Amino acid sequence: MIRFNVALLLALLVSAFCLVNVRYEARRVYMALSKAQSQASRLEADYDQLLAQKRTLAAPVRVQQLAAGQLLMRPTNPAVTEYLQSAAVAAAKGQP
Repeated sequence: MIRFNVALLLALLVSAFCLVNVRYEARRVYMALSKAQSQASRLEADYDQLLAQKRTLAAPVRVQQLAAGQLLMRPTNPAVTEYLQSAAVAAAKGQP
């Protein structure tokens, strides 16, 4: 009877240690999950902000202003447009 009680006591102690270990691991995993979720939320907010900046920077009005101001480009004008022909078309028309 004493051996049986000792075996039950050992089983109870092992079970208690396993329970404590499992609860500790569950708490640790929950904290890691919480940290990952907050990081995902931050990254999603950053992504949305970057998309808004991209839309702002790629706006046609802004691109046109940069092209005219920094690159000294101007809109196309039929008066200054030159049309090029390929060599095959030029040869067919008899032009050099």
